[in-house]
Amino acid sequence: MSRARVRWIACVAVLPLIGGCASLPRLPSFGTAVERDGPVVRPDAPAEYDLIVAQLLMSEGRTAEALEAFLRAVEKDPESAFLQQRAAASLAQNHRLDEALEHAEAGLALDASDEQARLFAGQLYRIRRRTGDAERVLTAAPGEPVSLDSAFLLYQIYLDAGRSDDALQTAEWMVAEAPDLPRGRIAVANVYNRLGRRDEAEAVLRDALAASPGNLHLYTSLAHMLHTREAYVAEIALHREVLELYPGRHASMMALGEAQLRVDDPEAALATFMAVEASHPKDLDVRLRLGFLFFESHRYLEARERFEHVLVRRPRNHEVAFFLGVVDRRIGDVDSAIEAFARIPEEHKYFADARSQIASAHERRGDYAAALEEVERSLAVREAREMQLYAATLRAKTGDLEGAVRAVEELIEQAPDDDELLFNLGVVYGEADRSDEAVSYMRKALEVNPENASAMNYIGYTFAEQGVHLDEAEQLIMRAIELRPDDGYIVDSLGWVYYMRARPLVKSGRSAEARPLLQRAEAELSRAHELTGGDPVISEHLGDLYLLLDEKVRALEKFEEAIRLEPRQGEQPMLVEKFETLRQEIR
Repeated sequence: MSRARVRWIACVAVLPLIGGCASLPRLPSFGTAVERDGPVVRPDAPAEYDLIVAQLLMSEGRTAEALEAFLRAVEKDPESAFLQQRAAASLAQNHRLDEALEHAEAGLALDASDEQARLFAGQLYRIRRRTGDAERVLTAAPGEPVSLDSAFLLYQIYLDAGRSDDALQTAEWMVAEAPDLPRGRIAVANVYNRLGRRDEAEAVLRDALAASPGNLHLYTSLAHMLHTREAYVAEIALHREVLELYPGRHASMMALGEAQLRVDDPEAALATFMAVEASHPKDLDVRLRLGFLFFESHRYLEARERFEHVLVRRPRNHEVAFFLGVVDRRIGDVDSAIEAFARIPEEHKYFADARSQIASAHERRGDYAAALEEVERSLAVREAREMQLYAATLRAKTGDLEGAVRAVEELIEQAPDDDELLFNLGVVYGEADRSDEAVSYMRKALEVNPENASAMNYIGYTFAEQGVHLDEAEQLIMRAIELRPDDGYIVDSLGWVYYMRARPLVKSGRSAEARPLLQRAEAELSRAHELTGGDPVISEHLGDLYLLLDEKVRALEKFEEAIRLEPRQGEQPMLVEKFETLRQEIR
């Protein structure tokens, strides 16, 4: 290669770093490299010209055009190892791997001493899973790796191919060649771990740490190994060890928090993540992590603060917008919730759920037409049976019982033995206050599936509300609880049965007989409240219970709580009136 060519290559090689060589625009023999309409193809210009064109196109992100320029340069000077390697890199960037390998091999044939070229070819062969060819370019004649970097790549290739013994031999070679560097010991430990020799793997890393105290690469590898073994207690101890050496280290604190969650210690994890938040206030990821942790802990105001902060910086994070809407609903800010849900676009996976949430908000307010409109928007994007059934329920609430029944019956025609559909047809009749038909379809659902807990609960709660057949109601609900013991709404139904049993006894002056029933009612309703995380109907039920017990202050608190939790107007028409009456009475 001539001195002039070397000078050209040196200038081009640093071009991306310095923004271009000042002399390039002054080369009258080549003219302007890149014009507005694209590269100037100059068949008569030397290869250096096409190289400059390619580099300039690369700097503009025009990779496909840059590749053509590189290939023109190689065609003009096929004996240049440098140009062959640049063409190979550009081909790989354009996902033309087989052609990239041809040029990479051509470059190696011209300059076998280029270690980076060997590594590049080895990576390509790794992607193509051609282990034998990778060995050829990464090893010297005696079969030993060309360098430590080649050895490390070869070790990874052997692991990919499941050749653990060869990977271990290569890793041990790395240790022998450079005993003071941690990479070889980390590789040995990884192979031991892959082979199930976990104690030996950990011992290798511990010995390496003894020789190189405080080495973060070794600590990170050991922490990853403990994590994959689900040895979370040991992992937590290791992160604390690192934090003693490197107080406040972000990565270690984040990993510590996640490990604390793995051992079911959410309070410790919260404290850790809050410490990260305090020391790294611009870290949106830790704020988001805290938002979800607070959400799961029902600390909704703190969750809301984090979600809102994240959305200011990441307004297109629609998942966060969805959970912000859920939080707003939980704290009773329905308008803000609707606004958050409305941010989610049609193409997002949460769109249908968001529209369902908006529909539910309208439904609770008694605006069934608006609720139905939202459900239909969801169905227009993605047809789902759950939403079809919800739409039928809303049609019944708007007074279109005929349309609601027809919609569900069309689904039943396709699956006549589907107990869920029979259940929902009963719900439709129930929404139209036709409880006899509703119960009838619930019984049909139970004929098809005797373990349909929802149908049992529906019948039981319907009877409890009417104050009839309370023995059967209790039996059905108890059976439903056996099937779904942690369903707060079924537990609420049981508490309501006990309340309805006790109420006539209290009204007739038989309070002593009523006391055991009232105690059981309070226990079940309180458990339902805890299981659901707060529900307006359950809060009202507790208020009714305390009012029956003549505990008016507690009753008022529960009625107020129910109002705050966004009451369902169709189910709770007397709630506000009860609250106001009692408030005036206590005052």
